[in-house]
Parts: sequence; structure tokens; C-alpha cells
Amino acid sequence: MSLSDKLPQASDRYAMMQRFRSREAWHVLKILSEFVESAEELQGILPAVSIFGSARTPRDHPYYQKTEEVARLLSDAGFSVLSGGGPGIMEAANKGAFYGKSPSVGLNIVLPHEQKPNEYQDLGLRFNHFFSRKVMFVKHAIAYVVMPGGFGTLDETFEALTLVQTGKSRRIPIILCCSDFWRGLIDWVKDRMVSEKMINPEDLDLVQLIDDPKTIVETIFKHYETRGFEALPEEREQLLNL
Repeated sequence: MSLSDKLPQASDRYAMMQRFRSREAWHVLKILSEFVESAEELQGILPAVSIFGSARTPRDHPYYQKTEEVARLLSDAGFSVLSGGGPGIMEAANKGAFYGKSPSVGLNIVLPHEQKPNEYQDLGLRFNHFFSRKVMFVKHAIAYVVMPGGFGTLDETFEALTLVQTGKSRRIPIILCCSDFWRGLIDWVKDRMVSEKMINPEDLDLVQLIDDPKTIVETIFKHYETRGFEALPEEREQLLNL
């Protein structure tokens, strides 16, 4: 059999390409539906605070317990709590909020392994795409509280910092909790990124290290005390263009 006999004919290649394009178009519609459905569901849970952290943190770990305390204080103070909806720190965040006064919300991601929705969700949404899920975390949160975590936690944290730094998103409190975990990263940012002029020194002001749960809640209130939690007109425009 010759090589030409093994290769698809032009008509077959065209048919394959048409099928691929049809699947791509349908895929885009599914992505749009994630944005539309989640945006509608999340309109009623404002103001909300997003809490990030590792899916691998066990329930008896101090990080888990502190996350639960932070989430409970936020919930009792009137903030809905958004988490990734899975185990570990995400579960602790949902659990603290679930037993508080305000809604506990999970933005669950469909993964081949590891992610399983936790049971402490008043509202659980399901995403197939990380990027649409990340937009919802930013768009519907008036603050970020970041607990220790891995690549996903860093991804979400630096995504938020980049959006605020570049003016694509409004300025919100971005709080790193458990400073012993984060100190080395902050020192590296100062020693390398600032010193080599990769970022401006004032960009460090976009993030705060706070360990005390009550101080975290107070810091969020202080940020909004002179303007309220509603997005300002210019901020609404920013959020539309995320």
C-alpha cells in the first residue's frame, strides 16, 4: 500500500474539518452558557468574599481550622463566601460559611481526579473550564482571602493581582493569610521582581499579609467604609471588560 493510499483524500479531510468546526462552535456555546448561568445565580449573593487554598489540606490541620474561622466570621458579618467547592481549604471555607448567617457558595470544577464537591454548599455551581470559573471569582467578590495552597492557588492569586495592577479589575483587598507560608514568596517578589524593575514598588501594596481572622474582616470593612460595597459606575465598566 502506498503512502497516498493511507492519507485521507481531500474530500475526507474537508468533512473532518467541517465536523471539527461544528464541535468548536458548539463548545463555544457551552462556554457562553457557563458565563450566563453562573452570572445569573451569583447576582443574589453579594457582597461576597472569595477564599482560596489547597484541596489537599486535611481537616485536622491548623490551616483548615483557621480557614473555617475566617469564613464563619465573614459569613456572620454579612458576606457570602465563595470557594472552589472541593475538599481541603475549600471545604473549610464552605463549612465556616455554611454554619454562619450568609450563603456558602461553591464554584466547582470538573476534573479527572481530586475534585469532589463538599457538602457545605448552600449554592453549588459546576464549571468545565477554569477560565470561566476564575472570572466569576473576580467578578463577584469584593475581597480575596488566600490561604496556603499549590499551583491553582497561585494561579488564582496572581490572576487577581494582574487584573488589578493593569486596571482591568477594580481595586479590592487581596489578603494572604498564614504569613509564614507566604513570606518567602513576598521576599522573592521584593528581591527579584521589584529590584529588577519587573514590577513597580507600589505594586506590593496590592497584597496584604494578615494572620488574625478578626483583623481580616476588619480590613475588608475598612477598605469599603467610605464608599460602600456596591461597584462604582467606572468599576461596573471594568467588570464588564474583564
